[in-house]
Amino acid sequence: MSRFDRALTREMAVMSASALAALLSIFLVVALVRILGRAALGVLETEAVLPMLAFGVLRFLPVLLSLALFIGVFMSLSRIWRDSEAIIWMGGGVGPWGWTRPVLLFSLPMVLLIAGVSFEGLPWAAKTQAAYEHILKTRDEVSGLAPGMFTEYGQGKRVHFVESVSVDGLRVGNVFVRSQLHGRTDVIVARQGHVRTQENGERFLVLEAGRRYEGNPGEAEFRMGEFDSYAVRIQPQSQDEIRNSPRMLSTLQLWSNPTAVNMGEWVWRMGYPLSTLLLVLLAIPMSYVNPRAGRSLNVVFAILIYVAYYNFVGLSEGWVTHGKLVAWQGLGLVHGGMLLLLTLFFRQRFRGPWAR
Repeated sequence: MSRFDRALTREMAVMSASALAALLSIFLVVALVRILGRAALGVLETEAVLPMLAFGVLRFLPVLLSLALFIGVFMSLSRIWRDSEAIIWMGGGVGPWGWTRPVLLFSLPMVLLIAGVSFEGLPWAAKTQAAYEHILKTRDEVSGLAPGMFTEYGQGKRVHFVESVSVDGLRVGNVFVRSQLHGRTDVIVARQGHVRTQENGERFLVLEAGRRYEGNPGEAEFRMGEFDSYAVRIQPQSQDEIRNSPRMLSTLQLWSNPTAVNMGEWVWRMGYPLSTLLLVLLAIPMSYVNPRAGRSLNVVFAILIYVAYYNFVGLSEGWVTHGKLVAWQGLGLVHGGMLLLLTLFFRQRFRGPWAR
């Protein structure tokens, strides 16, 4: 590896790592806010926040890696042109292949990583997330209780609080239950409670030594009563089975059943590594900056190409899924078009300032 290769590879690594750290931080903040919002509404349990955040990171990891790699290569080469280092390197004998070689050596391992995540990691994450969400849905209300915490169900229509839970999870102490029934608020407090299962399989939380208040806050009409024993029906577990979608199927399973939907999913997965490789190669001619003119236009143009390219990759998946194109046509139309654009950019740049 030449001195130019080492210097450029080192700079691309630093820029790509910095870009990945920034993109990952932004993604984590945005995703965490959305997940916490769902948890606050009672749609998602509190204990599921971190697992769902991890699934989200893995699902968007190919995009984050691809964008970070593209930014690292583009900004590194742009800096070389802006500081006039490119003229010195070309004067030392660095030709067209000399610019492409270090970019390929640096990018290919990342492209292989993106391909591995796309082909194996994404279906595993989708399947694992579906199984985890199924477990959360099939848990009854009592099993989701945590001592000292308010737990919401039905998007806030019922709120539970218990001070203590037995080891087997069948007995609770100092219980608070608030629910909305027929437009009125129902509040129950009890000293303790236990779970009882009927012969027909229905389960009830039997509260002991408590009080019940029924009415609406701000209104004078309230009903209050004391009880020695009061049974609250536990919502039955969901019996829905996990439905295998194309997102959960492995690449081998997609090819063993080549329906239009499965081939559309394969085109989408294949688009990640192909688009990453073509974009980093496209960053080479696009990085040329005239030191006297500035680089703002190049940056805007690079962003527009990146966004447009990924939108067309998504469109190609839809075309294949709906049977308008077969898989190889979807790949050839979008990625072949980008390859043609890449060839035109290379011919233009290497005929001009890069050919010196």
